[in-house]
Amino acid sequence: MKIHFISPDGETTQTVDAKAGDNLLDVAQNAGQPLEGTCEGQMACSTCHVIVAKDWFDKLPAATGDEEDMLDLASGARRTSRLSCQIDLTEELDGLVVHIPAESRNMQGI
Repeated sequence: MKIHFISPDGETTQTVDAKAGDNLLDVAQNAGQPLEGTCEGQMACSTCHVIVAKDWFDKLPAATGDEEDMLDLASGARRTSRLSCQIDLTEELDGLVVHIPAESRNMQGI
């Protein structure tokens, strides 16, 4: 399956291979994308915040209340924002497009 990462300036797209069951944060980090994931998937920071392309957002499982609370604190959050650590890839997400935000805010203070 293919995942497409769009740079903060919108000018560069990186397409990477992934497998069903992979976590989006892991895929992004392995591809060299600037997503920290400081809390290692514990939803205690927002350094893995991504903006999912509108066409793909409704194909994702709904965010939990805890994820939405953390997204409220994410820098540059939008209606289609998600924490990449909370997205496990499925075959239905082949072709997923995510935008990397221009900045992130580390809520852990690390």
